[in-house]
Amino acid sequence: MNYADFLDSKRQLGGNHGFDPNWTPDFLYDFQTDLTAWAIRKGRAAIFADCGLGKTPMQLVWAENVVRHTSKRVLILTPLAVSGQTKREAEKFGITAEVSREGGGSAPITITNYERLHYFSPSDFVGVVCDESSILKNFDGSTRKAITEFARLLPFRLLCTATAAPNDYMELGTSSEALGYLGQKDMLTRFFTSKGAFMSRTGHTAGRFWNAQIRSGVYELRGHAKRDFWRWICSWARAVRSPSDMGYEDNGFKLPELVTRNHVVTARTKRDDCLFDLPAVGLQEQRKERRRTLNERCEMAASLVNKTGKPAVCWCHLNDEGDTLTRLIPDAVQVSGKDTDEFKEKAFEDFAAGRVRVLVTKPTIAGFGLNWQHCAHQTFFPSHSFEQWYQAVRRSWRFGQKRPVIVDVVTSEGEADVLANMQRKSDAADAMFANLVSLMHDSLRVDKVEYQEVKQEIPSWL
Repeated sequence: MNYADFLDSKRQLGGNHGFDPNWTPDFLYDFQTDLTAWAIRKGRAAIFADCGLGKTPMQLVWAENVVRHTSKRVLILTPLAVSGQTKREAEKFGITAEVSREGGGSAPITITNYERLHYFSPSDFVGVVCDESSILKNFDGSTRKAITEFARLLPFRLLCTATAAPNDYMELGTSSEALGYLGQKDMLTRFFTSKGAFMSRTGHTAGRFWNAQIRSGVYELRGHAKRDFWRWICSWARAVRSPSDMGYEDNGFKLPELVTRNHVVTARTKRDDCLFDLPAVGLQEQRKERRRTLNERCEMAASLVNKTGKPAVCWCHLNDEGDTLTRLIPDAVQVSGKDTDEFKEKAFEDFAAGRVRVLVTKPTIAGFGLNWQHCAHQTFFPSHSFEQWYQAVRRSWRFGQKRPVIVDVVTSEGEADVLANMQRKSDAADAMFANLVSLMHDSLRVDKVEYQEVKQEIPSWL
């Protein structure tokens, strides 16, 4: 083995497991055609495309190509209530696909929800598509492991999401593991260095003592491994926020204005331990603050929605918040965790069709995959999860929306730290995704450079 072969053996680039496309429909945009063709040739790939860029038609075309190539079936896993939406898209494009809830059916492309995966056997399929794949971390450990194991047994796999790593590069390891490349722990060992744990700190603010949270297992991308890391990522994933990221025109893919309005309510009751309202410190205090100001926040959100007469989504996090909002908004329908899947799907379909004006629900229930461009108004109670915020807002603020989208953020004086933390995560995620696109494309350009052997003149004494 020469030195070049040795270096090549150390390179962490996944090989191609796919085939040349056998069907390229004309309903895809040029950038969608390129992404889909790359994913088909790759065989096991991830498409990190922003909301509204057409992940559904791309994954349907990918699945149809696998069916035609292998004469075997493909399973598409979707969030709750998105299965029916995916089937309607398939019908619109002339692709044969059926929704199955109990593991039956013989359609070449079968669509089901993540929660019903236990009814299906991987031996019945040759490929799987995970729509909104970042939702996997919302499931408990056993469910997430079952989904990952199901996908690992199939030769053809496709992950599609807009939030591949909403908070940290390390989350990309879960996608790699699901596709059969490096596991998350192996990825951390290969490209990251551990920074150990932060020591707890004590501070004094406004007469009150606070303790900083101890964080362990903090990792940082190694400086010398940065180029190799992004070359490895772009060997199995593509990230795109708009067609211009791939060199195409953004015609038809320009977002309308997003108007975020902050509303701070004043609690009618005082805190037991304070003379004045102070920012809640720590999760325990923040939970108490959320409970203490529940009525005030819900009243503000309801007043903003009631006076418009237009479609609106009221996002909440607590069941009591949902119950209160539904009571204060006469024409609202609430979808909660205790509802059956059938009720949830019907409520979402009724809202999308305009039969329900106001929908009250949680981001963990309806924050993924649903298209609600008919709605341009939302209310939101902030939390520490940037992904919930991003995905919730993107149900309305997405490509295809023709009107400015208004999001009313309702919070209390004591939740200032929660709002600031979510904004910090939002800024960090924007910067990270911008770097993701830039660095991946830089790596792709590096791969295209043709290296030529440099001839060196040997000294006469040798």
